[in-house]
Amino acid sequence: MDMKLEVVVLPVADVDRAKHFYKTLGWRLDADFPGQGDFRVVQLTPPGSAASVILGVGVSDAAPGSARGLHLIVTDIEAARAELLDHGVAVSEVFHDADGVFHHAGTEGRVTGPDPQRRSYGSFASFSDPDGNGWVLQEITTRAPGR
Repeated sequence: MDMKLEVVVLPVADVDRAKHFYKTLGWRLDADFPGQGDFRVVQLTPPGSAASVILGVGVSDAAPGSARGLHLIVTDIEAARAELLDHGVAVSEVFHDADGVFHHAGTEGRVTGPDPQRRSYGSFASFSDPDGNGWVLQEITTRAPGR
């Protein structure tokens, strides 16, 4: 049976600020539903993605900004980084992992610049939303067999 990732819930402190941030990145606003009392659900989708994010009031009991390691896949890491910079986002330099496998948590093992061989899955850049939820851009130009 197929299982498809559809939604990731992001814990945020200010829904309107987060909504504005993601819309500024060009993410499509799919829904903004108020509920009973303060309950509110906002759903946005990155360009080209089948999965969306939900943020809101009463949708998560996680601390705002506590999501880490959320990956956005791009085919050109440098162009994606430049686009984020154009939108005013503080984004890291492009990096690869010293071990040449997958990046470590935090900044441990980061080497500035793309993967020297420009292998798929090997080049990254990172940024955070206004609450501190951590995103990683990962360059994939060729998928592994079976994908």
